Amino acid sequence: MKKKVEVLAPAGNLPSLRAAVDHGADAVYFGFRNATNARNFEGLNFSVDEAAEGIAHAHRHGVKANVVLNTFPRAGDPDLWYRSVDQAAALGADAIIMANLALLEYCHTRHPSLPIHLSVQASASNAPAIDFYQKHFGIERVILPRVLTVAEIRSLGSRTRVDLEVFAFGGLCVMAEGRCYLSSFATGVSPNIEGVCSPARAVRFENTGSNLKTRLGGLLIAEYGSDEEAAYPTVCKGRFEANGRVYHAMEEPGSLNILEMLPEVIEAGVISLKIEGRQRTKSYVATVTRILRQAVDSYYDDPGSFRPRGKWIKELNAISEGTTHTLGTYEQRWQ
Repeated sequence: MKKKVEVLAPAGNLPSLRAAVDHGADAVYFGFRNATNARNFEGLNFSVDEAAEGIAHAHRHGVKANVVLNTFPRAGDPDLWYRSVDQAAALGADAIIMANLALLEYCHTRHPSLPIHLSVQASASNAPAIDFYQKHFGIERVILPRVLTVAEIRSLGSRTRVDLEVFAFGGLCVMAEGRCYLSSFATGVSPNIEGVCSPARAVRFENTGSNLKTRLGGLLIAEYGSDEEAAYPTVCKGRFEANGRVYHAMEEPGSLNILEMLPEVIEAGVISLKIEGRQRTKSYVATVTRILRQAVDSYYDDPGSFRPRGKWIKELNAISEGTTHTLGTYEQRWQ
């Protein structure tokens, strides 16, 4: 019998980790409170003591705990990243998520029993690339970038022995993952090193009459009327003039939600469904984890008759960006 697909939940802090465990996650992922991981926002992430407590809590409930180390070390000052690899191993993490070649080599050599999951930041989207990382660094899993159709994922699964993890719910990235030169252009810093697309110091909101203007690095990226909800302040979610009109020229605000294609995604050979959103609230983690758990269990109870329940979609839309969702590139029509 094929192994049941994993529900993998985000944890930006201990309360969110406990919420994920309580609501049916098979595994959680989190990062240390320093520059070694994306989503390095003030007040988020785990101290070493909190990481130890979180891993122990997860393990007591039969849940795996993966540590994220997915930014790239600063040139000439990589010690923090190497120490964090050692710390994850010492704490008994079930896997470490990373993309930098030097860190992959270090972990593979120093901690060969610690499973490595290749971060989406590596943008590995074809079998030769994935097999390269498996051959040289022994990766056990690859987190696929959000640019592949289900048919492409199925084809990939038949051509590599590395386990496949995909995003099931949360924010979308229209760029080569983690290599957003638009963000770098606007802010002057690299998302790969800074850990965020829009550093707080680069974001500015201006109220002009009844309108709200959003600037990133001094550039005007959007303007909203009083009855509109502002999108996340990134260039890709901005409003720009193109072809004589002002609109979300790159990406409409919305969250990825695969429930309508859950059977196809599972049957493509995926072994883990990842929920995006370490920066989101405990309530968000609880809601998405609970619904994805119910959906996965419902599929395995009777694969042939699975249908996403209307109340699941309604609840998830309520916490989605733009209060709507998309199937992203899992369906061919998405642009």
